[in-house]
Amino acid sequence: MKKVVILGGGVAGTVTANNLATKMADEVRNGEVDITLITDNPYHIYEPGYLYFIFNRLREDELKRNLEELLDANVRLAIDRAVKIDTENQRVECESKSYDYDYLVIATGSRITPEEVPGLKEAGNWFYDLQGSMRLRSALTRFRGGKIVISVIGIPHKCPVAPIELTFILHDFLKKRGLREKSEIVYTYPANKIFIMEPVVEMIQPMFDERGIEYRTFFNPMEIDAKEKKIITLEGEEESFDLLIAIPPHKGAEVVIDSGLGDKGGWIPTDRYTLKVEGYENIYALGDATNIPVSKAGSVAHFQAEVVAENLVADLSGIEPTAAYNGKTFCFIETGWEEATYIRFDYSTPPKPVVPNKLLHFLKVAYNKAYWLTARGLL
Repeated sequence: MKKVVILGGGVAGTVTANNLATKMADEVRNGEVDITLITDNPYHIYEPGYLYFIFNRLREDELKRNLEELLDANVRLAIDRAVKIDTENQRVECESKSYDYDYLVIATGSRITPEEVPGLKEAGNWFYDLQGSMRLRSALTRFRGGKIVISVIGIPHKCPVAPIELTFILHDFLKKRGLREKSEIVYTYPANKIFIMEPVVEMIQPMFDERGIEYRTFFNPMEIDAKEKKIITLEGEEESFDLLIAIPPHKGAEVVIDSGLGDKGGWIPTDRYTLKVEGYENIYALGDATNIPVSKAGSVAHFQAEVVAENLVADLSGIEPTAAYNGKTFCFIETGWEEATYIRFDYSTPPKPVVPNKLLHFLKVAYNKAYWLTARGLL
């Protein structure tokens, strides 16, 4: 029997598991292949939904599902915390037991590390986990005017366009509550422009200007003075705030770092086409876990999962795998309460945002509901 272990219960791991189980259903039933998904969380979380949750546009129960309900019946689910990936002995060691593998898929994602910026946990808010989103939702509800700073602290981070979306939605949110004229919105970015992709900058920056949204570039927070409510940057600047919404630093999973498989940020060196971990023929990595220079976004994980599943089918069938990931990415960008645009690109095709419109916003809202079909590998 060939054993496939998939580490991670987010979109990358779940879609890979479901796609592989569907393609190898006969082999699983015949006892030739065993597929196990390991995660320490019994729930699958729709993380893009946090952007809507903080404005009371999605409820908590709409953001998560029991993972066992999403997985194909041919996938074994192990709720356990991985502590080490032993590549020499082809084993994943967890708190409860160990799992041997012939093929391993690492889909451990990324994690926020706000503790790396002194004062951020005390004075900052974010929407990159449920606890932070709940705190930010409460802060926005209580806000009655003043200066809001939306600060991107470090690249890469999950869903690169989310801070832009937040900024636009916040503008409309304050306007509807009669607070926009009483408020300043300042967006900061660590690079020399407001986003890493020039076509996006060309569309978004004039929209910021039209809405009176200020922005600071080459802005790298070093410390947050919680008492004085100000950001102190590496560049020697200071920025005061009444409400700080931060995009915290991100790192790879602790198990990746502890197993010596990641770079200094915990990102796994991965072939950008085959999605095999460099130096290993039987280990794949995908989604946010990799060092591949593409967006750490759900669509990327989804498209990569299809490639990994197809290549695993070839591996398990004794055939040379040939499926390749071409950098395909698709991201909606909400540009307000009722309008959106999108970007689509790959390794050879740059993004070309379309003019924001209401139809794209409603398509995004509809996808928030349909996402669970994606998790099941059906969409």
